[in-house]
Amino acid sequence: MATTSGFYTPSMNRLRITALGLLCCLATLSFSAFAATDPAAAQSNLWLVNTFRDNPMLAVFLTLALGYWVGGKSLGSFSLGSVTGVLLIGIVVGQLDITISSQVKTMFFLLFLFAVGYGVGPQFVRGVARDGGPQALFAALVCLLCLGSLYLAAKIAGYGPGFAAGLYAGSTTISASIGLATDAINGLNLGAAQTQQELNHIPVAYAVTYIFGTIGTGAILAFLGPKLIGVDLAAECARYEKEMSAGAPAGGAGTAWHSLDMRTFEVSPQGAGKTVEQAKGRIPDARLFIEQIKRDGELIEVTPDTVLQAGDIIAVSGRTEVIVDQVQGLVTEVTDRELLSVPVESVDMVMTNKAYDGKTLMEIAQKDFARGVFLNKITRGAISVDIPILAQSPIHRGDILTIAGTKTHTQRVIEEMGYVDRPSSQTDMVWMGLFVVIGGLIGALTINIGGVPITLSVSGGVLIAGIVLGWLRSVRPIFGQVPAPSLWFMNSVGLNVFIAIVGISAGPSFIAGLKEAGVTLFVWGIFVTGVPMVLAPLLGKYVFKFDPAINLGVCGGARTSTASVAMVGDVAKSSVPMLGYTVPYAVSNTLLTLWGMVIILLIGPGG
Repeated sequence: MATTSGFYTPSMNRLRITALGLLCCLATLSFSAFAATDPAAAQSNLWLVNTFRDNPMLAVFLTLALGYWVGGKSLGSFSLGSVTGVLLIGIVVGQLDITISSQVKTMFFLLFLFAVGYGVGPQFVRGVARDGGPQALFAALVCLLCLGSLYLAAKIAGYGPGFAAGLYAGSTTISASIGLATDAINGLNLGAAQTQQELNHIPVAYAVTYIFGTIGTGAILAFLGPKLIGVDLAAECARYEKEMSAGAPAGGAGTAWHSLDMRTFEVSPQGAGKTVEQAKGRIPDARLFIEQIKRDGELIEVTPDTVLQAGDIIAVSGRTEVIVDQVQGLVTEVTDRELLSVPVESVDMVMTNKAYDGKTLMEIAQKDFARGVFLNKITRGAISVDIPILAQSPIHRGDILTIAGTKTHTQRVIEEMGYVDRPSSQTDMVWMGLFVVIGGLIGALTINIGGVPITLSVSGGVLIAGIVLGWLRSVRPIFGQVPAPSLWFMNSVGLNVFIAIVGISAGPSFIAGLKEAGVTLFVWGIFVTGVPMVLAPLLGKYVFKFDPAINLGVCGGARTSTASVAMVGDVAKSSVPMLGYTVPYAVSNTLLTLWGMVIILLIGPGG
C-alpha cells in the first residue's frame, strides 16, 4: 500500500533519482572526456563536453543546481551545506577541463562580501562601541587563536600558501576567506604555473578539513564545553531565565506584553459629559485605552477630546486585572461583537531610536506608548537570531521587533522607536554601487611599511564598505535598502558561484593535490579546529567571566558557527545561549574573513 509522509510525494522520489542519475552520468562523462581526448586538445569527441567548454556558464549553473541538492542532503543532524556541495560538484564538473574567466568569480565574490558586511554592520559597530565590548574583544582573541593555530600547523607541516589557506578555510568553515586568500596569492608574483598550483591546493585542503570543521566545533562546544567550564548547562540556563524574568508578572515576561484585554461597556449618565482623556484619568496609572465608540448604532471617530454621552457603547483595552477589578465597578459591561472587531496588524519594526538602546523589555513595557501592543518576536543580527522574550532582555538598535495591535497602537510605537520593515523588492543600487566602488578604491590602496606592502585589497575594502552602509541603514533608514531576498541572493549565490568556479578550475588537478597532501592534512584540520574551541570556553570563564549560561553561545558566535550554538541549545534545553551569539558573530565574521589575506602574508611564497 502506498503511503505518504509530510509533503513527500512519489514525484519527489523520481526527482531525487533523476538528480542522482544525472550526477552519476556527469562523473562518467568526466572520465570519458579525458579518455577520449588528448589533454592538450581543444575539442572533445563528445558534443556535450564541447558545449560546456564553449558555454562555461552552463557548467556553473549545473554545478550550482547539483551542489545545492547535494549540500541539502542530511545524515541525522549533519549536512554538507551548499558551499561544500557546490565545491565537490565543481571538482567533478572540472574534470571536463572547462576554462572560466576569473573576473566572473571576482564579481560574484564582491557581491557576497558586500552582503556579509551589510548584514553584520549594526551588530559589529554596536559590539565594538557599546556594551558588547567584552564580547567583541573575546571574539577578536578567538580569531587570533584560529590564526595562530593555523600558522603553527602550516609551519610544522611545511604547507605553502595554498594548502594553508584551504586548511584554514575548511577547519574554521570560513568559505569567504578563500576569496581574499586567492587575491593575496595572485599578488605574490610566483609565476603563472606556481600561482595556479597554489590556487589549486586551496579547494583540496578545504574539502578535506571542512567536515570536521563543522562537526568538531559543535561536538566540542555542546558536549565537552560544559565539562570544561564545570557546569550543568541546563540548570544554568534555567537559573539565567529566572534572573532575566525578574520584575515580570507571575505568568512570565510574555504576560507583560500579552496581558491586555478588550471589553465593551455602556456609559452611564454619571460618566456622560467627560472627554475620553478625562475618562481615562478616573483610574490613574491604569493605562486604559478607549479603542472605539458606538453611538446610536454608528461607530464614531475617537480622539482624546471626544465627549462621552450616556448610552454610548465603548470598547476599552487594558490589563485584564484592571478591567475586571476597577472598570467594571464604574460602568456596565455589555456584549457588542461589532465593537470588539477592531482591525489589528502585525508588523516588523526595526528599532533605531538610540534612547531605547539597551533598555529592557520591562522598561519599555512601562512606557505609555507601549500601551496595547503585543510583542511576538525579537530578531537580531545578520543570521536573524531569535532572542528570548524575557523581562530583562535588552533591546538594541537594529533589532527587529514583531509587534501586533491596532493600527493606532502600533503606529504610536513605530513613531517612538523605529520604522516599519515592510517587504520590498527593490534594492537601492545607487548607494550599494557607490559604497562598493568607494570601498574597493580604498582597499586597493597600498602602504609600504618597512618595505612590506600592506593593503586591505579590493575585497577587504568592499567588506568594510558593506559594514558601514549596513550600520548607516540601521540608524538612518531612509537610504541604502537591500531587501532580504536580495541579501540572500548576494550572500548565498554570490559565494557559491565563486566556489563553483574555484572547484571547476581546480578539478583537473584535485586528485593529484589530494595525493600530495595525504591523511596528514585531515589530522592538522582537527588541530586547527579543536585548539581554539577548547581554549575559548576557558578564556570566557576565567578571563572574561561570562555567565555560564551564555559562555558557549559567545564561543559559537566567535567561531561564526550557528550549528554549534544550535547543538548547545539542544543540550541546554533553552535558547538562552543565543543571547551571547550575535556580537561575537558580527566581529568574527569580519576578522576571520580578513584572515584569508593575512595568512598568505604570514606564510609567504615559500611556505
